[in-house]
Amino acid sequence: MSAHPHLYPTILAGGVGSRLWPRSRKSAPKQFLDLTGNGRSMLQEAYDRMRPLVPPEQIFIITNQEYVPMVQAQLPELPTENIIGEPEARGSAAAIGLGAIHLLNRDPDAVMAVLTADHLIRKPQTLRDVLVGGAELAQERELITLGIQPTYPETGYGYIEMGDFLGRYYGMDAYRVRSFREKPDLATAEAFLRAGHFVWNSGMFVWRADVIIAQFQRFLPDLYQALRQIQSALGTPREKDAFQQFWMPLEGNVTIDYGVMEKADRVAVFPVDLGWNDVGSWAALLEVLPKDEDGNVIQARHVHHESNHVLAFSKDRLIATIGLQDMIVVDTDDAILVMPADRAQDVKKIIQSLKDNGWHEYLE
Repeated sequence: MSAHPHLYPTILAGGVGSRLWPRSRKSAPKQFLDLTGNGRSMLQEAYDRMRPLVPPEQIFIITNQEYVPMVQAQLPELPTENIIGEPEARGSAAAIGLGAIHLLNRDPDAVMAVLTADHLIRKPQTLRDVLVGGAELAQERELITLGIQPTYPETGYGYIEMGDFLGRYYGMDAYRVRSFREKPDLATAEAFLRAGHFVWNSGMFVWRADVIIAQFQRFLPDLYQALRQIQSALGTPREKDAFQQFWMPLEGNVTIDYGVMEKADRVAVFPVDLGWNDVGSWAALLEVLPKDEDGNVIQARHVHHESNHVLAFSKDRLIATIGLQDMIVVDTDDAILVMPADRAQDVKKIIQSLKDNGWHEYLE
């Protein structure tokens, strides 16, 4: 019996991670890659972090249908029925709703911890502690989000403004959420940092499964109706038809933040230092991965002359660099990416060009 019998870590593992092209592709998205060089994929690390807390039977993965076999291959000890494949992506609200109805069919008192398969977390014990604290607070029907203590004025994340202190739960402090803020410009981010009561929005949440479903009923009634229809069909011969009839027509890409969190009344946040990075880009990897004595991140055979702060990746080719500073060189079987580290966000422009040119084989 688990020490936390009603806590179900639910790991979202559906995205494509296109900003880590050319390594991250439709056929092998970033959560299935070993980006840190430690022999485990991002998904496997996310699973490993939860195993000291709960048995495999309580861990769920939500992914795209086409990635279900990949999840099974990477997590052979996970029960097959705990891997939930969406027929098509419909945004994070729908993915979370799909997880919630599976949990409710299993356990009407389920507490759902929504986690991500593609974040780096250097302090896993803190994450486990805050999930236990969150599960306690969730019994008060609060919607709980994990906020990351900001260390610099990042403009690529949304922020959460914290209000009144709510109490300590399993040694972790919780606060009322005053507001969610969009990704700020630099001046605003600097002001948030100075103010001291703003945290990064990590995209990780804790709530009772029945409470989040009730929020969908209130704020996203179409999604709620679809989920109710699908829930009654799960595990029956009607399941496939129910997805076809109710899931496929859902609105494109409603996020849980916009769909529920920004509108709901009882939202709480635990500010935590998890050693967290969303590893959204090659520049992020250059920052967070271990460096050699010249400040380079090397996942290749690399020889250089006067190069520093360079990320070099190749499975089987030698990479030689001369006089490079703050650069990224990524070599895969069929593509090579070379760019200054501070242009890493522009990878999506390359993706768009490949689509425009009809060169889809480089994205697959």
